Amino acid sequence: MDRRTFLCGLTLGTLAAPLAAEAQPAVKVARIGFLTPTVYGPPRLREGFLQGLRDLGYVEGHNLVIEVRSAEGQHERYAALATELAALKVDVIVTSGGTSAALAAKQATRTLPIVFIGVGDPVTSGLVASLARPGGNATGLSVVAPELISKRIELLTQAVSASSGSLSSGSLVRSTNARRRTD
Repeated sequence: MDRRTFLCGLTLGTLAAPLAAEAQPAVKVARIGFLTPTVYGPPRLREGFLQGLRDLGYVEGHNLVIEVRSAEGQHERYAALATELAALKVDVIVTSGGTSAALAAKQATRTLPIVFIGVGDPVTSGLVASLARPGGNATGLSVVAPELISKRIELLTQAVSASSGSLSSGSLVRSTNARRRTD
C-alpha cells in the first residue's frame, strides 16, 4: 500500500464515520411528570402504571423517564410541584392526588396534556367541560359519576332486598378526605 492510498482511505474513513453515526435512528425518550400525594402511593399502583407503559413499549431507563414529584402528604405543595413539572417540559403530567393535584397541574400549564386519576367530579371542579367532551388539556378517571348514583342506589336496593328485605345506608369517609374538603 502506498502513501496516497493510505491517506485517501484515512480521509474517506474519517469523513464517512459521522455519516454512519447519524444513520442510526435516535431513540425518542418519553418524559412523564407524575404528581402524587406520596411517592407512588401503594406499590401496586406503581407496578400497574409501569406494566401498562411496558405493554405500550415504554421501558423506564430505556425510552422513558418518569419525573416523580411527591407532595409528601402536604397538599399545599401541589402548585409548586406542578409548576416545576411544567418547567421541565415533560410530555404529559399524570396526577394521582385527587382533585387538588389535578387543579394545580391545570393551573401550571394550558398546553401540556394532563391525565388525572381519581378526582371527585371533574366537571363541577372545572377540570373539564363535560365528561363526554372534556376539551382543554385535561382528561382522566373520575371516582364519582353523578349520573350513575341513582343506578348504583337502585342496584344496591335490589341486592339488599333480595338478601334481607330491608335497606339502611351509610357513608364512610376517610378523615383525610373530610379535612381536605373543608380547606
